[in-house]
Amino acid sequence: MRIKSTSWLIPFAFILASGCSKGPDGAAKTEEAAKVPVEAAVAARRPISASYSGTAALEADHEADVVAKTSGVMLKLLVEEGAEVKQGQALARLDDASPRLALAKVEATLRKLESDYRRADEMFAKKLLSIEEHDKIRYDLENQRAAYDLARLELSYTTVVAPIDGIVGKRMVKEGNLIQLNQAMFHIVDPSPLLAVLNVPERELGTLKPDQPVTLQVDALGGAAFSGRIDRISPVVEAGTGTFRVTCEFRDETRRLKPGMFGRIEVVYDRKQDALAVPRAALIEEDGQTAVFVIAPSAAEKKPAEAKEAAKTPGKASAKTEGKADKEVATSVPALSAQRRLVRIGYADSEYVEVREGLQEGDRVITVGRNAVRDGTEVQVIDAAAPAAAGKSMEAAQ
Repeated sequence: MRIKSTSWLIPFAFILASGCSKGPDGAAKTEEAAKVPVEAAVAARRPISASYSGTAALEADHEADVVAKTSGVMLKLLVEEGAEVKQGQALARLDDASPRLALAKVEATLRKLESDYRRADEMFAKKLLSIEEHDKIRYDLENQRAAYDLARLELSYTTVVAPIDGIVGKRMVKEGNLIQLNQAMFHIVDPSPLLAVLNVPERELGTLKPDQPVTLQVDALGGAAFSGRIDRISPVVEAGTGTFRVTCEFRDETRRLKPGMFGRIEVVYDRKQDALAVPRAALIEEDGQTAVFVIAPSAAEKKPAEAKEAAKTPGKASAKTEGKADKEVATSVPALSAQRRLVRIGYADSEYVEVREGLQEGDRVITVGRNAVRDGTEVQVIDAAAPAAAGKSMEAAQ
């Protein structure tokens, strides 16, 4: 059996390998494509506030349900929803025919007993009446006076009045309805002040104090801000949630704030004017540690000086090598990589966080794309403002 020679395959494979290999331009494009695009921000000094923020719904400090104290048919509604009322102001009237007749009956009996008591008093003075009979008539008179006062009170209940100052927030009855005893008829709220209750983690127990200023932002009013203060702080930490209640008070003279509105509350308890800060988006929380990715020169970067030296020594390199070196020098750009660095943070607001250890002023940290890199990953920094500037330039050219 003859074995066919395969030596002719070797040069053919070499030719294929030579044809498939990429030149310097292709290699540069591949290397550029392998870099992860990111956006970065510079660690700089800026004012920053120490604050606690949370969300809460507004509720009225004074509100009351107006209930019927007697039964009867609703004859007249005197106010509507949205009406401002004062304490004691009439809100509605019920049918008072039956209570009025009851009062007249009790009053007639009272007048009779008053007359009996006057005659008994005269007879007792002449010793024509015993002290027992005199006292019995006096007790009957006092009892009837109490019944008369009760009948007058029942008659007064047919006029429903406001128990507090405020605004009629809801009406639950209509004219002609049969109103039962203790039935809810109106809901009145006093919009000043309004309260918002925050459930704050116990770690903030030592930083929040009564009368500290707070700011409320309400999305329903276009993000308008309202000033307030901490009214009271609960001395008890709930074991189940690890939080305590902080009640904030807001007085809005414009009355744009309404009970039930939802808003964001910020309590600023300290402020630094010159703190080294980075955007919140740069922070990485892993394994109980806080870190950032800092952009630094890559360790594998080829130094431009070495490329120049190779291009200037023809004795050590061929003409082909000289041309390649010159091209690399002309197109060389610094290679950048992401370096993970642990930091210790301090105060934080809605956008920035103070860095107390781990960074220096001027360091660039990754804010967009940090989840796609690891320690040592080569990156390409994209200027977020570049596309917008390019678009404006094109518009100006047109």
